Amino acid sequence: MKKLKTLIAIALAVPFLLSPIPSLAEDTNSVAPVNPKPDLLANCPVSGDKLGEMGKSVVFVYQGQEVKLCCPDCKKDFDKDPAKYLSKIRSADEKAKN
Repeated sequence: MKKLKTLIAIALAVPFLLSPIPSLAEDTNSVAPVNPKPDLLANCPVSGDKLGEMGKSVVFVYQGQEVKLCCPDCKKDFDKDPAKYLSKIRSADEKAKN
């Protein structure tokens, strides 16, 4: 009986030990190289508002590109269509280089 209880305890503990801890799971949007491409925009690519007007900007790396947004709500919109906003950031960065 004692062996059976031990086996049951082990069987119940194994799935918990093998599952990832959600707070430690990596953000799937952040594939960050050593030096991400900088976001040179002064305005949020989602809302068009000036960065910093609504408090601290939301800054993260998405597929090697630094992204600066004005607020967490814009992050939700960015996540719906990241390609649209990345193109805005990259075209502005290209204009700044020329």
